[in-house]
Amino acid sequence: MESLGPMQQKQAAEPAAQKPARVRILDAAHELMLTVGLAKATTKEIAKAAGCSEAALYKYFAGKEELFIHVLTERLPRLTPLLRSLAAEPGRHSLADNLTEIARQAALFYEQSFPIAASLYAETQLKRRHDEALRQLGSGPHKPIEALDAYLRAEQTAGRVRPDADTFAAASLLLGACAQRAFAYEAAENGVRPPVDEFASRLARTLLGGISVAEDPS
Repeated sequence: MESLGPMQQKQAAEPAAQKPARVRILDAAHELMLTVGLAKATTKEIAKAAGCSEAALYKYFAGKEELFIHVLTERLPRLTPLLRSLAAEPGRHSLADNLTEIARQAALFYEQSFPIAASLYAETQLKRRHDEALRQLGSGPHKPIEALDAYLRAEQTAGRVRPDADTFAAASLLLGACAQRAFAYEAAENGVRPPVDEFASRLARTLLGGISVAEDPS
């Protein structure tokens, strides 16, 4: 699990009654989405758990979909900000280190977000409404793939990724593997996921073998 930042540590240490309403709402939404799933975590129940009215919840969030996005971005490992920062500064750190950290954060992100969103797939109409709401908000599960593709294209321009490499396919392979790790091992004999650090390192190393420009041996 990713360690908490100073602000998150402060929020976790504060008694619930002393936390700002927006923080209480996010905490309650995160807890309910984890325990009962996104489909059954209603704004009424979230507001009740946060100790505020449903009307107060709507002062901060337009609806459950927007609340869900903020839970992903403020309570889970920060995958998208990492991808955006790397795309803005290609060439920073080694490509191997960057891809390893991306894989690590992505694996943790999907590990924690999968239990929240999984319930949507059991209710087709609700899933369609949720997808449409995400489209209107300019969000969705495809966004990390687009962001990683943008980062790899930036590295391609910088000369660290092969000119003929398919960056979209590479982004899809890396994030697809990280998403698969979230649920694929529950039926295994020991029911344990591969350790995240080792998983991220091996995944990045394998991907690099297909897309990176070979280093000059001299």
